[in-house]
Amino acid sequence: MAPAKNVQPTTEAVGHGHYQVEKTDLKRWRLEVDHGRHVWHYLDSEQACVAWPQTDEDRYWLGLGIDAPTLPTAKTPLDSARNGFAFYRRIQAKDGHWSSEYGGPLFLMPGLLIGMYVTQTPIPEPWRIEMTRYLLNKANEDGGWGLHVAGPSTVFGTACNYVAARILGLDAEHPAMVKARATLHKLGGATGAPSWGKFWLSILGVYDWEGVNPVPPELWCLPDWLPIHPWRWWIHTRMVYIPMGYLWAKRFSAPVDPLIESLRNELYTEPYDDIDWPSHRNNVAEIDVFAPHTKTLDGLMALLGVYESCGGIPPLRRAGIKRAYDLLCMEDENTGYQCLGPVNKMLNYVCRWVEEGAESKAMALHREKLKDFLWLGPQGMMMCGTNGSQLWDTSFIAQAMVDSGLVEEPANKAACAKVLDWLDDCQIRDNPKYYKECYRYATKGAWPFSTKEQGYTVSDCTGEGMKATIMLQETAKLPRKISQERLRQSVDVILGMQNKSGGFASYEPINAPHMIELLNPAEVFGDIMREYDYPECTTSVVTALQKFKQTGDEYRRKEIDTTIKRAIGYILSAQQDDGSWFGSWAVCHTYATLFALESLHLDGQSYENSEPVKRACDLLISKQSAADGGWSEDFTSCVEGRWIQGKRSNVVQTSWALIALLHAQYPHVEPLKRAARLIMSRQQPDGSWKNEEILGVFNRNCAIDYCLYPFCFSVWALGKANRYLVEKGAWP
Repeated sequence: MAPAKNVQPTTEAVGHGHYQVEKTDLKRWRLEVDHGRHVWHYLDSEQACVAWPQTDEDRYWLGLGIDAPTLPTAKTPLDSARNGFAFYRRIQAKDGHWSSEYGGPLFLMPGLLIGMYVTQTPIPEPWRIEMTRYLLNKANEDGGWGLHVAGPSTVFGTACNYVAARILGLDAEHPAMVKARATLHKLGGATGAPSWGKFWLSILGVYDWEGVNPVPPELWCLPDWLPIHPWRWWIHTRMVYIPMGYLWAKRFSAPVDPLIESLRNELYTEPYDDIDWPSHRNNVAEIDVFAPHTKTLDGLMALLGVYESCGGIPPLRRAGIKRAYDLLCMEDENTGYQCLGPVNKMLNYVCRWVEEGAESKAMALHREKLKDFLWLGPQGMMMCGTNGSQLWDTSFIAQAMVDSGLVEEPANKAACAKVLDWLDDCQIRDNPKYYKECYRYATKGAWPFSTKEQGYTVSDCTGEGMKATIMLQETAKLPRKISQERLRQSVDVILGMQNKSGGFASYEPINAPHMIELLNPAEVFGDIMREYDYPECTTSVVTALQKFKQTGDEYRRKEIDTTIKRAIGYILSAQQDDGSWFGSWAVCHTYATLFALESLHLDGQSYENSEPVKRACDLLISKQSAADGGWSEDFTSCVEGRWIQGKRSNVVQTSWALIALLHAQYPHVEPLKRAARLIMSRQQPDGSWKNEEILGVFNRNCAIDYCLYPFCFSVWALGKANRYLVEKGAWP
């Protein structure tokens, strides 16, 4: 990528301060889409810009406006849904899906930049400028950074993003750095970082490995049958700790240079050389702790410390290093060097550089795929939580279009046909190259969260992909792209994922006992050591199997019926005392209750004939705003495990609640009308809705943004509401 031209320093409001900042010319950026892959390019000449003009999609995501026309004022919910999709199809990618940022976590970009720095990977100038602008925009009022963009300043967020900003070129005496450093020191300095922060700082050489708890790669040499073997851990956890084990065993750190020397002086409240590093292994600032160490974990770490102080068993250490390296190499190849997520991507990146050098084929492939995790928005360039949420978002809008009946309208047919093309292209056709060797679950017939190349089976994504396909092909009668045989392969995948409880987890069945959570070493995340049953994932699978049955195919019918029955039993058992369900992938009870009521609806249960459904509806109605008819649940519900009312109704949660009530065939129309009116009132004249707040979540404690939810769920809720209310003669 060429140096950024036409860049002028300007003084502007950035985050909570007015700073002299650089900013690229946003009119020079272009989003390239290829089979769902997203890559932003900066064009360095007017000639290039003319040859590759910006699209509405580019301009929308850059915040430049797309000159969409003002649409007729909606008189019915269906009018509003129609206007919404009229805008939405303007930003559809050429391959049929919808691109979007997937940002929010603030511990990801530091890993990218530290990884690039220690491997001597140049940072393209446009990236440097826009990443700096993003970090300044996302700083809190006190100058620090949190675990995510909606969180308070923490040691993890502040120390790592401070380092990131310094790598990007901000001087230590820049006002933003002075302010951030003061907050970090007030929190106790970087010695109080949680384990993942300590790890990244050690790789950079600004924290001593003696202050890091052991991550022995020898664990991978244990017999597979052991209940605590790492292959049984939740896949995101084990994929992170594989390269961590390699790097910890190697004690890899970048050579000391002037920046590293300076950072050693900036990050701590005492001189670097005076710090008693081993005493800080379990020192984690109170603000950072969500999942405190258990006595079991501390005891295990003490034993491993003794083992390490005695020199370990060198042949076993060498075997562990080799095993970890082999596994991470297989992960690279299985995913086209995308890796499961950005954390293990960057750790693998460093490992491959340490082992094979900068000029290896592996490093060339890894460098290319750095681009896939970067997204440019109006406030700068971020690193996303995966390489996108392509399949997930697109499957919802497909279902919204069919449920609303809008798919039948001539103006929408072509866009919906392209969605089916995308679903066809995105379905995974084979198992991974290293299938058994890498402890991978089957993928043939599955749909991923993002792209086929990334290539991980996800239960709910497979379910939603199946539903979207069946609805477009069977209900909307679009030309068949995905054969019944391929849908049968999807059935094969998800039938094997059911747990003993009847529920479904995310990436694979539960393989570890619950007690393994006693060994959670990450401090900032909860429920990360094993898979769990989720009402959301279970619903996606159950409803997909129900849709498959409706095609008339008798394939594995008895097994499907048994699976559905057991899954419904799990969903009923997971209902909480207040009538809601707890959600793990968005905020929170509103979200999970939406899914659970969809399952129960397809099982024939409604407000009139099911006590669990009635309890859920009554709970939702009790949370509806008396002022405006909307819903709002606060992010802290995820952390505390109970419904905490939000401050202001938002369109997305109102849509979730409205769809849930419609699934339940809630008989009283006035609350439904009020909800529909709230959604309609927030619609912009061009048909769009604003992204009002961040509503995604993972691991109980980290927010992540699904920017397309205001579109797909609003269109879906209004379309379904129109059908229901018009049938009852209840609108207006």
